[in-house]
Amino acid sequence: MNIDLLVHGGDVLTVDDAGTVVRDGAVAVHEGEIVAVGPAEELCTRFTANESIDAAGCLVLPGLVNTHTHLAMTLLRGRADDVTLQGFLERVLRWEAELLSPENVTAAVRLAVAESVRAGVTSALDMYWFHEAAERTAREAGWRLHTGPTFMDVPEPADGIAYEDRLAWARRDLEARGPARPGHRPVLFAHSAYTLSPGQLTEAFALAREFGALIHIHAAENATEVATVEVRYGKRPVELLDSLGLLGPDVLLAHAVDLTGPEIAALARTGTAVAHCPVSNLKLGCGIAPVPRLLSAGVTVGLGTDGAVSSNTLDVLGAVRQAALVHKAGGDPTAVGAEQAVRMATLEGARALGLGEHLGSLEAGKRADLIVLDLDAPHLRPAHDPWSTLAYAAHGADVRDTVVDGRVLMRDRRLTTLDERAVLDAFALSPEQPQVVPA
Repeated sequence: MNIDLLVHGGDVLTVDDAGTVVRDGAVAVHEGEIVAVGPAEELCTRFTANESIDAAGCLVLPGLVNTHTHLAMTLLRGRADDVTLQGFLERVLRWEAELLSPENVTAAVRLAVAESVRAGVTSALDMYWFHEAAERTAREAGWRLHTGPTFMDVPEPADGIAYEDRLAWARRDLEARGPARPGHRPVLFAHSAYTLSPGQLTEAFALAREFGALIHIHAAENATEVATVEVRYGKRPVELLDSLGLLGPDVLLAHAVDLTGPEIAALARTGTAVAHCPVSNLKLGCGIAPVPRLLSAGVTVGLGTDGAVSSNTLDVLGAVRQAALVHKAGGDPTAVGAEQAVRMATLEGARALGLGEHLGSLEAGKRADLIVLDLDAPHLRPAHDPWSTLAYAAHGADVRDTVVDGRVLMRDRRLTTLDERAVLDAFALSPEQPQVVPA
């Protein structure tokens, strides 16, 4: 049988439910879909490929899934360090109103996509202004982006759309994008319970549910946010969402750091998922999300980087390491193990997006999002256990090849769908005037 792509010769970490590792394995891809996973000797005999990747001496695994980010915040990287969440928001909202435009978002997202592809991130859930520009940019690069309209009631929205016009605008957007398809689904973003009233939240969630969209919202990121919402509405953010009937399997909470036992139970009861952003949470002094308790309760937890202002990088493998380490601080080295942390960046991340049937593991019938990680480096030898290697030793820079929907976006560490030099030159800014990005 003739196929489009055959990745062969490396150890294949499928991240299926059984944790199958195929030594000297191969992945066969046709029309963007994985058609077979198995021993290289068998698949190389069975298939003739138009294109191949020799992964000998490497680890082949599913592409990493970033379940919470703001990609175009690369525009402001390094400009809001060492501040609290509230100080961060005060600065960033002001800068966004001054700087954001479709042109600047395009340049910033192009930079974010290049960074992500290099780090083995094959898809991301992106909440930000001018999502149409981000979506177009990602599509041109062949990269999998999950995005849609954002609801946030602020005096000067960066996109210039007044709140009273946003429902109609979002409806048009959701109508235009159509129903879910393999590897993609409609998405709507409700920023938070402190930038939207209960009535506004209810309206936004109702619109999303009319179209079967994933709903993504910041919730319980730190104690100050929780106190603000509680003073305003008499309930904590997760309590408020639950009381309004807004939690559910179509909802993904970003952060979920400050949670009570009953709130964790509510997330489990309703099937609500969480995007854990350990690097951003630590850097902003928000605290440490109760991930072990969430997992014990049966809550689906994915990993996110947040934006490149609060985390400074879009390196999901860095978030894997942090997630595997930070929860051990309480004295239990098994709190979040290597395998669990890797799963949060792959299959569990895909499940958090409601796309676990299509993404997150290397199995026949799923979309062909995969990466090849080069093990030929001193810090990766010996590689006794692939989960351990990924969680505690590997870096994003160890990724050699990145494939999205069967298309090779990086081969031998060279981007194939982006002019990396042009991407970087767009940000060759003088230190004296770092706030202006060429269109």
